[in-house]
Amino acid sequence: MTAPSQLIAIEGVTKRYATSSGPIEALHDVSLAVGAGEFCTLIGPSGCGKSTLLGMLGGLTAPDGGRVLVEGAAVTGPDPRRVATVFQDPGLFPWRTTLENVEFGLELQRVPKARRRQAATELLGPLGLRGFADKYPRELSGGMKQRVAIGRALAIDTKILLMDEPFGALDEQTRVLMGEWLLDIWRRTRKTVIFVTHSLHEALFLSTRIAVMTARPGRIKTLLELGHRYPRAMESAEMVALRARLWGEIREESLRAMQ
Repeated sequence: MTAPSQLIAIEGVTKRYATSSGPIEALHDVSLAVGAGEFCTLIGPSGCGKSTLLGMLGGLTAPDGGRVLVEGAAVTGPDPRRVATVFQDPGLFPWRTTLENVEFGLELQRVPKARRRQAATELLGPLGLRGFADKYPRELSGGMKQRVAIGRALAIDTKILLMDEPFGALDEQTRVLMGEWLLDIWRRTRKTVIFVTHSLHEALFLSTRIAVMTARPGRIKTLLELGHRYPRAMESAEMVALRARLWGEIREESLRAMQ
């Protein structure tokens, strides 16, 4: 298999935050390249800067040092033409129906009503929401709400999809099913996904590559290449061993942060 062309380049990125007790370095000299069509997952101990790094990719925060490039151009702010973001909280508008929430991004882009309605309607099938077009968020389950949020991001058809613990608030069974659904969506669209999670199972099940981050200040400690071998038998000796390896690295960093 040929290597995917580089789409994202994070080069020597550093980030500091001012606090009442002085500056805190959240990220230190982080470098990572992500190829087109990859599903790259960031894992690491709490507070290691995973979400901060994702925010930089989305143009929501700027690095204090280094640079973030998408298709060779520096990220200087949000660019909904190239990057869409899904957060843990679906952030749906309670006064809009499922269909209206899915087409919201297209509305912001001033896509004509007929075109955006058609695009959103065509997504309801893959989202598993065909019978819920006219339902409001209060009438949907947690998993359905998150699918609507992902649909809203898919509708604007960006090359890059950033996902910050999108299933973190769901129960375990729903989370597993959502992972299977997302993998199917990704394999059909081949978008480049940068995914943040605390779940080792989720990371191993979904990713083509996993980046393990150190405790604060966050750096890339290990890159684990998994490739496009799907489906994955999560109970196999290989997956069990990889999970133990990842947990060992994260546990080491978590204990170091507590000292």
